[in-house]
Order: sequence, then structure tokens, then C-alpha cells
Amino acid sequence: MTNISKPLKQEPILRLENVWKIYKMGEVEVPALKGISVEIKRGDFVAIIGASGSGKSTMMNLMGCLDLPSQGKVFLESHDISTLHESDLASFRGKTIGFIFQQYNLIPSLTAFENVLLPLELLEHSTNDAAKRAREILTLVGLANKMNNRPTQLSGGEQQRVSIARSLAANPDIIFADEPTGALDSVTGREVLNMLHTLWKEQGKTIILVTHDLSLAKYAHTTIELKDGRITRIVENGVSEHNEVKRK
Repeated sequence: MTNISKPLKQEPILRLENVWKIYKMGEVEVPALKGISVEIKRGDFVAIIGASGSGKSTMMNLMGCLDLPSQGKVFLESHDISTLHESDLASFRGKTIGFIFQQYNLIPSLTAFENVLLPLELLEHSTNDAAKRAREILTLVGLANKMNNRPTQLSGGEQQRVSIARSLAANPDIIFADEPTGALDSVTGREVLNMLHTLWKEQGKTIILVTHDLSLAKYAHTTIELKDGRITRIVENGVSEHNEVKRK
């Protein structure tokens, strides 16, 4: 499954322009990202790789509109996110982006069905439409017979499937997967990655996989490597671009 070629729509769905993220620790400023410029094409499967502390999570938070840059601009669907009111950004993010996390982030007191239903209710879908969508998505990820189970009644792999279903609930264009196999055994981890690959290849989702595990990059079409807050390499279709080269 290495570097499988797939035609991409050429317009970027995400764009970072000279993005810096600087954290203040007392009187000291610590730059987590240093002048990042990159485009993510619509319909791409991107792996963002790098060691711990390289800036991967910070980059994901900015791309996922969970945070704003200290300097530079982040564009989602051509919208400069810094110009959007907080409530408008939250709604836009909820409709456009789905998140899958290493620790699942499910609500323990809710069933699998209720966990998937929740983002649809927050986006004010009708009760009937939301319930129908939640059932469809849970069936899609193979949990038709576990909808009424709470997280503690599910295996790690099943909990991650609920997390994937929740990320798909609003039918977003972009799925962020942050170390999605980190808490899983190798077999279950492969199943999750194959599911992400299917969402990319068959449903045209833009997948952004964030991982420190270099072996997982083989599932992606494009690989972005970070080191010390800078892009050191971009590999697309076997062609390597070095030293902060902006993809066009």
C-alpha cells in the first residue's frame, strides 16, 4: 500500500502561509512552528511525521482550526480562519473537519450511538435525521450490534471505530487522525488504517494522519516531515521536496 497513486483535485483545501506558533513560558518565548508554508490538496491522504517535539500536534491544531497562529495565516476552504468569529469558526469546523484521537475521547456515560449522535445534535440536525445518520455510520464501521454499548463495554478497537464514526457523522471533507493506532495492538491498528485508506480511496475524504511512527507513512499518498518546528521534507508520488518548499 505504498504511495498508491490517486488523481487529486488540484485546489488546496488547507493552506498555511508563513505560520509561526510561539508559546510563552514566563518571559521566554518558545517557537513550536517556524515559518511553515504548505498546501494540502483536496482529496489527498497526508501523513505528518516527525519525532516527539517536532511540532506535529501544534501543526494539527492549527490546520484543524483548534488554535490560531502567532504569525502567518491559515486558510480552510479559502477562508482565513483568523477573520471568523469564534462561533462561526466552531460551526464551520464542525461541518468541515472530523477528528480521531489516540485516546478515543468518547464520553463514558453515553452509548456508542449517543457518542456519534452528539456532534449532529450540536450542529442542530433534526432528531430523526441525526438518529438515522448515527445508525448508518455505526453500521458502516461494523458496530451495528454494539450501538447501545458504553465505551467500557467495548474493546479498544471498537472504541476507535466509534471515534471514527463520530468523526464521520457530519460528513466532513477532512479527517484528522492523531496517532489513531497508538493505543491499539498491531492487528487492530492495521484495521483502523485500512479503514482510513478506504475513506480516502472510495469516499474521497481528505485524510491527515499525524504520527511519530514512520512505518505508517506507507498508507499515505503524501508525507510531510517535521523537525524542530520546520518542514524538512515533502514526499509526493515518490518525489521528494526539501527545505520548506511550498507545494503548488
